[in-house]
Amino acid sequence: MRRLVALVALSCALAAPAHAVVPEDGMPSPLAHTYSIVARDPVTGDFGVAVQSHYFSVGPTVPWAESGVGAVATQSLVLVDYGPLGLRLMREGFTAQQALDSLLRGDAGRDGRQVAMVDAKGNVAAWTGPKCIPDAGDAQGAGFSVQANLMASPTVWPAMKKAYEGATGDLAARMLAALDAAEAEGGDIRGRQSCAILVVKGAASDKPWNDVIVNLRVEDHPAPLVEMRRLLQLQRAYRIEDQGDTYTSEGRSAEAAAAYAEAMKLAPDVVELQFWSAVTMYTNKQEAQAREVFRRVFAREPRWVPLPRRLAKVGLFPNDEKAIADVESLAPKKKAKRAAPGK
Repeated sequence: MRRLVALVALSCALAAPAHAVVPEDGMPSPLAHTYSIVARDPVTGDFGVAVQSHYFSVGPTVPWAESGVGAVATQSLVLVDYGPLGLRLMREGFTAQQALDSLLRGDAGRDGRQVAMVDAKGNVAAWTGPKCIPDAGDAQGAGFSVQANLMASPTVWPAMKKAYEGATGDLAARMLAALDAAEAEGGDIRGRQSCAILVVKGAASDKPWNDVIVNLRVEDHPAPLVEMRRLLQLQRAYRIEDQGDTYTSEGRSAEAAAAYAEAMKLAPDVVELQFWSAVTMYTNKQEAQAREVFRRVFAREPRWVPLPRRLAKVGLFPNDEKAIADVESLAPKKKAKRAAPGK
């Protein structure tokens, strides 16, 4: 992947200046022939990018987003600079179209690029260069753009647009529906290998690390979208469990119990979620509910039995021998070994 030196000229004038991008070492650009979507949620204002490709670890290359600014997808004969520099221009007040036009004018290889942007007001802009490998194209709707190249069929991006517009759920779920629709139309002619979803909050805070809602990647998998759906559900389960902890600390036991039940329903195979739910409930005087969960956890994975005693030493569980012994007593009883005949 070649290094590139970007020279940026910003102006306060209405017309966006050319943004020159000069190759430094003459190495070929990375290839990310793929399909993607950039979008702004009209209700929450959140920004997102979702992408799938037959390309190893597409996540670090194609999707870019920043809270309060917008989102960018850069693909085909990739010039990664379109991501961070597009966000920089939009942060400085350029619309999505102005930012894209500025970068294209300074890019001698623009005919091989495919780029889409959405800005803080939901304006979208897209470019599919004439040298993108067919089938290639893009389509836009209110606050989003879908784009694809090296596809098995020219029906891919129209299907993505229709699927996104008809989908329900949060932004990540709706973008994933668009990717599913692309795959159903044949997707990347080479197959599938990796995917990524990035979602950030619409409004920026002074703690950008808290502004990322989803940042998940499937680097190499025979069915990336199937794996991504599993990861999204797992992330939701952990977030709901965290909300249960918040309810518990606020004394809202009914809401906490409902949150824990929902988290465990979403991720029934994740014993750790159940364990920490039980710890929080027991610590907050909900011993009866906690004991039932501890019993299930210990029956499934006895390795968790010693942990409450360790947690008590660091203030994360009641430092009370009676309470610790009560929880440890919930572990399955070991069966006594029978003596060998004649002994």
